[in-house]
Amino acid sequence: MNPQFSHLTAHGDARMVDVGAKPAQKRRATASGRLQCAPATLAALRTNALPKGDVLAVARVAGIQAAKLTPALIPLCHQLPLEQVTVDFQTHADFIEITCSVATTSKTGVEMEALTGVSVAALTLYDMMKSADKQMVICDIRVLEKRKE
Repeated sequence: MNPQFSHLTAHGDARMVDVGAKPAQKRRATASGRLQCAPATLAALRTNALPKGDVLAVARVAGIQAAKLTPALIPLCHQLPLEQVTVDFQTHADFIEITCSVATTSKTGVEMEALTGVSVAALTLYDMMKSADKQMVICDIRVLEKRKE
């Protein structure tokens, strides 16, 4: 088996990486994604005219909760003491940009938590707006930044 894959043993079995010897450091990550929508859907969002109410508030809480629960969703992720999670939205002509930033002081990074926060926030928006727009597309989910301080 290729020794470059840190989540595999020499025999190819999945394993959780041992980070015990690494020093705890301040770590941050930011991820983003988009929910493409019809302009009329975004107009309804801006005027709070969607049938399910304040969808951005619900999606923000869902994204924060998802980041906190990442080890329960993604196998082999370490459980981390998250110090901060923010989920923000910016509306454009035909899409909503979603960003999630996560911070911790730990032995491993938080990019999976940021990606999970964006993904679940996007899914929540989709769920809450699907009655108004059957053609929405979730796309472009990626890590924008990860760093140690």
